[in-house]
Amino acid sequence: MLKVYRMRVLALDTTERAGSVALVEDGRIVLERRGDESRTHGERLPGELAALDAPFSSIDVFAVAIGPGSFTGLRIGIATIQGLSLVTKRRVVGVSALEAHAQLASRTLDAGALVACWIDAQRGEVFSALYRVADATLFTPERLVELAGPAVADPALTLAEWSEHRTALATFVGDGAVRYLAGAGMNSPMAATVPIAGAIGCMAAVSAQRGYATPPAAVHALYVRRPDAELLRGKARLR
Repeated sequence: MLKVYRMRVLALDTTERAGSVALVEDGRIVLERRGDESRTHGERLPGELAALDAPFSSIDVFAVAIGPGSFTGLRIGIATIQGLSLVTKRRVVGVSALEAHAQLASRTLDAGALVACWIDAQRGEVFSALYRVADATLFTPERLVELAGPAVADPALTLAEWSEHRTALATFVGDGAVRYLAGAGMNSPMAATVPIAGAIGCMAAVSAQRGYATPPAAVHALYVRRPDAELLRGKARLR
């Protein structure tokens, strides 16, 4: 368990359709709930946050997945946490969803193992990042060494760009791996894809303890892919 004392973190993930919420106390996940994917984030978040049964005034730090993921989901999640932070005058920690998935996948792996995270980016593409597991405490930044940073591309191109690494031996995680890995000709082991709000809360607790929590306005989305409207404007200029 993390040595984080006297700290209560409320964590939110809206990078996926279902998403998740969690309450972390003193570095320990005390409650984590996957969202109802049949409802939009805007419809379900008020009830799911209330179901944590933790008054917002009792929260020391708010945490949110900053992406990558759907533009709408990221905006809703970040705006929700920013609003709660403003009202309660608490600070915020933004966490990469790719790193949160990889941290969870690393729980059963030895130092030196590779973890590849693929999040389904739709359009036949994946949001990706590649890490090496280090001999460090789970949920600390030192636990993972980034070998290939956040990117978006089709699975085959992603693997080609990682050719210098032994990705055939990597453990893959994420809904993008579930959807595309076999089709990309890979027979690599896959870690279970589970809710990540709890991991986000634990990672945020470490960051907050080290003084890295920020005012709400300083939290920005990790989009990776440019918005469609921006791409369309670029195409229009070329005509």
